[in-house]
Amino acid sequence: MKTKSSRSKAVPSLTDSLNLVLADSYALMSLTHLAHWNVEGQGFFALHTAFQTQYEELFTAIDEIAERIRALGSYAIGGLGTLAAAAGMKEFASPLGQEQYVKALLAANEKLVKDAMVARDLAGDANDPESQDLMTERITLHQKTIWMLKSYLK
Repeated sequence: MKTKSSRSKAVPSLTDSLNLVLADSYALMSLTHLAHWNVEGQGFFALHTAFQTQYEELFTAIDEIAERIRALGSYAIGGLGTLAAAAGMKEFASPLGQEQYVKALLAANEKLVKDAMVARDLAGDANDPESQDLMTERITLHQKTIWMLKSYLK
């Protein structure tokens, strides 16, 4: 990853950080789609619908993030292996119980928020309000998803 010489430790460039959020989002979309397909049980309809809403929203967001990377003059990463390796999210195998799907997706959303906060802060440092706004939108949406997933677990 690129570094900023004004910092004492290696810091990812803004586009490197946005590419990580892109990878996180793609991995989360895939995991959410897997949960959507395979969830079973008494809460099936609610979770099936919620997961569909989430993976469809992520699909749109992925395109916006990749296009922002391109607008900044860099290239978006791609390919399943590359995206999975970059995201480093823990995959799960189906079938799982409803609570395990929710817990796994909760952890993935929390990782995405953490990485999006880094990208947001780097965008602020770079005086790039458009990237900062995009990351703030992503953080807000995933914080809401985290709240909903935690509420399900109560």
